[in-house]
Amino acid sequence: MNRENKLIRAVIVLAGILLAGGFLPVRSGVFADTAEYMACLWEKEETVDSPRKIALTFDDGPHPYYTQQLLDGLKERGARATFFVMGKQAEAYPELVLRMQEEGHLIGNHTYSHVQLNKKNRESFKEELVRTNELLLGITGEEPQYVRPPYGSWDKSFESELMMIPVLWTIDPMDWCSSDVNGIVRKVTKKAEDNAVILMHDEYKSSVTAALEIVDVLQKQGYEFVTVDEILFD
Repeated sequence: MNRENKLIRAVIVLAGILLAGGFLPVRSGVFADTAEYMACLWEKEETVDSPRKIALTFDDGPHPYYTQQLLDGLKERGARATFFVMGKQAEAYPELVLRMQEEGHLIGNHTYSHVQLNKKNRESFKEELVRTNELLLGITGEEPQYVRPPYGSWDKSFESELMMIPVLWTIDPMDWCSSDVNGIVRKVTKKAEDNAVILMHDEYKSSVTAALEIVDVLQKQGYEFVTVDEILFD
């Protein structure tokens, strides 16, 4: 992406946040932390010879079978990913959360029960984030810094209240509503670019199969699969 396109994207992000008045019912396209994202864009522009980086992210897990299959495949390929786990799933399958951490993946918060934030449930939404953070701290010994708000709905005041960074996405293949593996792979690989963040889910067989094919295709094109913190802050 050239400098002009980056500037246009950054301006669009900033305008959207200003219009939203701090409350972000965003479904796709950008990171919610605009200041960090804009700074990241310009910093990346200066690194001409750096390898292309891309981030696979997975919501709603861990799943007792498909997440294990996904972790096996990522390990074989030397690829790292970011898992935004639900608290109730982490509570049921803590061994998979621990494996994610041990194998170098980043673990984020996706609320306890996949609740969507609205103007009437702010406090209960916050309680779900806190509860999930406490669960993950108990499993991994580390409190998550990153959150993927379900459906992209977010209140920026949570960033200072909970000291958490929201992460949205730039590529959404809608894998949760499709069993067409080839179609999912095409949607992602067609839109792939440096510093892209791919949204997927690790609770479906087709999604896991597609994710590993995406890794195979994009690694051959020279992409390195990294965790989202490397996209944001490296």
